[in-house]
Amino acid sequence: MSFLNKIFGSSENEKKEEFSIEPKFYTLTSMEELETIETISYEKPVVLFKHSTRCSISRFALKRFDTEYDFSEEQINWYLLDLLNYRDLSNEIARRYNIEHQSPQIIIIRNGKAVFDTSHDAIGVYDLKQFI
Repeated sequence: MSFLNKIFGSSENEKKEEFSIEPKFYTLTSMEELETIETISYEKPVVLFKHSTRCSISRFALKRFDTEYDFSEEQINWYLLDLLNYRDLSNEIARRYNIEHQSPQIIIIRNGKAVFDTSHDAIGVYDLKQFI
């Protein structure tokens, strides 16, 4: 089940399948989770995907990323941040990692530091391979 189906719904057949498919990502909704992400980043890379649910460019980038993402949880963790509902977290990420806010945007955290970021049409799964 893709992320977009989670937001916009799916057909009854897809809903039956969703129990057998594990999500690829976690949602980032609190400052405590941001602390957890930083801790995890010392064991493996963490991707933060900052997404605006009202932006068609962000929706397209997320859909492409979600479709192409094929890493296991042992390799990398992916967290999705809904910018409209959690703007305070987005601001904290920008401050903490000294990265200019953009949307859509991916940020890779490794050993407590932002080691990579890109936005808009430059977002792609291929960028992650170098951090695995």
